Amino acid sequence: MPSSKPLMTSSSSSTPTSVESALRTLETEGGGINALAAALRGPLGEAFAKAVDLIRNAKGRVIVTGLGKSGHMARKIAATLASTGTPAFFVHTAEAAHGDLGMITTDDVIMAMSWSGEQPEMKTLVNYSARFAIPMIAVTSNAASSLGQAADIVLELPKAREACPHNLAPTTSTMMQVAIGDAIAIALLEGRGFTALEFAHFHPGGKLGAMLKFVRDYMRTGAEIPVKPEGTKMSDAVMEMSAKGLGCVCIVNAANEAVGIITDGDLRRHMRPDLLTALVDDIMTKQPKTVPPSMLATEMIEVLNTRKITTLVVTEADKVVGIVHLHDLLRAGVA
Repeated sequence: MPSSKPLMTSSSSSTPTSVESALRTLETEGGGINALAAALRGPLGEAFAKAVDLIRNAKGRVIVTGLGKSGHMARKIAATLASTGTPAFFVHTAEAAHGDLGMITTDDVIMAMSWSGEQPEMKTLVNYSARFAIPMIAVTSNAASSLGQAADIVLELPKAREACPHNLAPTTSTMMQVAIGDAIAIALLEGRGFTALEFAHFHPGGKLGAMLKFVRDYMRTGAEIPVKPEGTKMSDAVMEMSAKGLGCVCIVNAANEAVGIITDGDLRRHMRPDLLTALVDDIMTKQPKTVPPSMLATEMIEVLNTRKITTLVVTEADKVVGIVHLHDLLRAGVA
């Protein structure tokens, strides 16, 4: 029996309602970010600079706290701070009154997130901050709120309409909260000169961790390197390329210094009847791009992309010590 349900059709001439809704959401949230940027160029900028200085000079950690959606944003901000060189962790505002206050020391700085600034659960942390003279930064939309009045520094976020059509569900507001947290983290990172090498210490896992490893972690070494000396016949070089399976062969001088490289592309460009009897010196691309084994994988990928090549010769003290191929990086999940 045929179904009585109508067939779902779509029209290429009209934008689907769900996409229109998504665009409105993004535009509304984007408006909040623009308002935040404008505020930073004005009165908020001075308070922001003071907050960054306070955190930078603190002996302890940043205790980021919040409740509800603000709590979720606070947890993310704490993670971003910690991963970029600023010791930080999240304390749930409600749990603070049930023993978690013991996590906070007098050397710390509290960053309290509350859009309204009037959450009753925040009172415990406010009192604890005052009792032990622990500096507090309030991130709120209402500087005149209880939280704002109790804080040492107030980062008053501009009031902006939520993306929710009822102006109720925290959307634009949470976007601004996490944005100001990111801004603080990056300002601290740049202020202390936090390097990619330091960043790697905190991100050993996943694709990000793979990208923060070094060339030496991915290069082929020893007998795996396709290499032939100057003066070699092309027939021998092609056999070496085929045996090592990297589509290239590195040409070295008597001191084991890279003087050239021959790739599959070079073979195609020089295809002629006497190719196999020619010498590698006449076919190779001279002065191949080399990288040191200490280079970060991210920098190595940038070199490959910029030069539009798939292979890099690795040298140390001008001697060939390895070779890196794009396929190895793809298998490792780096590229």
